[in-house]
Amino acid sequence: MSSANLKNHTRRSFVKASAVTALAGSTGAAAQGFSKAPMREIETDVLVCGGGCAGTAAALSAARNGARTLLVEKAPFAGGIITSVGLPYFDGIADIKTHRVVVRGIALELLAKTGVCQADAREITPHNPTIPNTFEFKVLLDRELQACGDKLTVLFNSIVCDAEASGGRITSVVIANKDGLVRIRPKVVIDCTGDADVAARAGVATEQSPEVQPLTLHFRVGRVQKVPDMSKLCREALVKAQERGELPHFYGPGVMFLFAREEVYVHGVRVPANPTDAADLSRAEMQGRADALAMFRAWKRDVPAFADSYFIEAYPWIGVRESRRLLGQHVLTEADIMKSRRFDDAIATGCWYLDLHPNKTTLGSANNFDPKKVQPAPYDIPYRSLVPQQIENLLVAGRCHSATRGAHASTRVTVTAMALGEAAGCAAAMSLKEKVTVATLNGQHVREALSKQNAGPFTDS
Repeated sequence: MSSANLKNHTRRSFVKASAVTALAGSTGAAAQGFSKAPMREIETDVLVCGGGCAGTAAALSAARNGARTLLVEKAPFAGGIITSVGLPYFDGIADIKTHRVVVRGIALELLAKTGVCQADAREITPHNPTIPNTFEFKVLLDRELQACGDKLTVLFNSIVCDAEASGGRITSVVIANKDGLVRIRPKVVIDCTGDADVAARAGVATEQSPEVQPLTLHFRVGRVQKVPDMSKLCREALVKAQERGELPHFYGPGVMFLFAREEVYVHGVRVPANPTDAADLSRAEMQGRADALAMFRAWKRDVPAFADSYFIEAYPWIGVRESRRLLGQHVLTEADIMKSRRFDDAIATGCWYLDLHPNKTTLGSANNFDPKKVQPAPYDIPYRSLVPQQIENLLVAGRCHSATRGAHASTRVTVTAMALGEAAGCAAAMSLKEKVTVATLNGQHVREALSKQNAGPFTDS
């Protein structure tokens, strides 16, 4: 959103700021005797916290359905795991067996706009397609967000600090950015932070397993020759590096020529950590970078195909698979998923396997089990799994929605998160139009509204 549009946004009473802000913002103002300016305030219909896969879809969905929407995101761009972590896969968009598209709506729209498929695609091969360029995807998301005009304001480089609740409602969310601390007063909040930060800070019931899945830093290496047995050679080199004490853990590794003929994209870093602990997350970021460089050096030393290679980049953030999860009106379970249980208030479809990564080295695979044994048929995700038990104006979408650890291992992937975000955005806008809370909104009506915009569960297609 341009600065001019943001100013227009404030003129329409989204922002209530004191005239003394300019004085307090000057260098040394406090030393000169000026009192500290009151915290800036913003009012909006829908506040979406987090601009990853779920949050971007939620913001687009709410704004397109007519709600004045504010999206806040801690990165300087949207896209989350695709752009900040660099995972280019649209996991969960198609059934692994039939390749039939099970998630339409915004997810399919975005994939089509990258050129991977047609906008009305019914089948996609492979079932987890990759986008051709993660930077271009950032720009695509910029354009889609900007296309919502005055209905959507975006604040990048903004992190959620606190949430204040009273009388069963979130009354305000505090963020920090270049404007300082900013208090946002929304009518509806959608928590798409991945870690359920808003829910946790508002006192909503969440859970986090004592041990969560490991974190992964993705990186790219250039000028690599494509040779037979590449994966085997890379794996053997990493085993040697681990035996020398140069590499604590790894998995796979996945060494793929995804973006260019002589460039490999790598996922194989494995860092056990607690991503909701600031110090441990910081340690994990540093460990991830050290491990990525150790992998590259091992290959350059022991794999002839890497003799002339160079390290291009590691993506800016380490990827988090699991942290807090909402304890909502319905907790989606492994049984719900594996038995493909149907829900009247289904608002999205999942299809990924129960993808749990262990906190140890696994050779040749990401898992220490056979994924085929935990591969469900397409299954329903109910609206109630987005709705907390206590707070009436909050929805939680993306990987922190209400699910058991095993079920979450399937629902956490990129496209499923987009589907949940789109449903949450639609529901938020509907609740405002119908003048009811999102907690009491009829999930079947949300399902019907999604179906009309070519989204919602696979069983409606």
